[in-house]
Amino acid sequence: MNGNPIRYFVFDIESVADGALVSKIKYPGEGLSPPEAIARFRGELMAEKGSDFIPYTFQIPVSVAIAKVDAEFNLVDQVLLDAPQFRPPVIAENFWRGWKAYRRPTFVTFNGRSFDVPLLELAAFRFGISVPEWFQVHGKSFEQPRNRYNVDAHFDLHDVLTNYGATRFTGGLNLAANLLGKPGKMGIEGHMVQDLYDEGRLAEINDYCRCDVLDTYFVFLRTAVLLGMISLEREQELIEQTKSWLEERAPEMPVFQEYLSGWGRWENPWTDETTNAETTADESEES
Repeated sequence: MNGNPIRYFVFDIESVADGALVSKIKYPGEGLSPPEAIARFRGELMAEKGSDFIPYTFQIPVSVAIAKVDAEFNLVDQVLLDAPQFRPPVIAENFWRGWKAYRRPTFVTFNGRSFDVPLLELAAFRFGISVPEWFQVHGKSFEQPRNRYNVDAHFDLHDVLTNYGATRFTGGLNLAANLLGKPGKMGIEGHMVQDLYDEGRLAEINDYCRCDVLDTYFVFLRTAVLLGMISLEREQELIEQTKSWLEERAPEMPVFQEYLSGWGRWENPWTDETTNAETTADESEES
């Protein structure tokens, strides 16, 4: 831990369907139990859209992992909200209260503008949590934190890499992480969370959330290089520093050891060896 203030909240959320709500809204008067309603809704979605992922409006948060990052892009800490109880109302309350307590750091997500943040906004609505600092409905539109182009409030890496939806980023966070030699998905994907939760495997959900946040942090660093916020050399220093940070905590946090076991090597095209080879080739052509 260092003494610098936290500048960024790099975070990810995992959520599950509220079966009672699904039963009431989708199948009123049919007397379906929450598990029955969820199963039926998923089946209908799969038949209609080829995906059984239930819309976020029917979901509640069950895991939120946050990487606290300072203004120099150092990873300071990573936390799970409301551990070990993981109560949806408390998760949502801790998220928004923590954001205010840390003086409103920039949210950093991968496609969080389409899912993570709206779900947490809806959770605040549902559980009666007041967040006027986030909505700022009376402020100038371009200064409001929810403005799509206000990257000081929310830095969505997916928006940057797709030019705000002009293209499709096929492969998602998994692809972006793998481009950088990071593990990406390690056996669990988002569509599996509902089944894991129903089986009582919350620890695996939390581990998955933690690893997604690590991937997001490394994609954030490379995006910062892309935008000229840090140099490539600084990024590489931060990566090695973070690897040491994970190694120190791995004995008490097995998921970090699992993440490290999938750690690959980014092939740096600007190494001295490559540069020397190119220089030699150029000199040969000139002669």
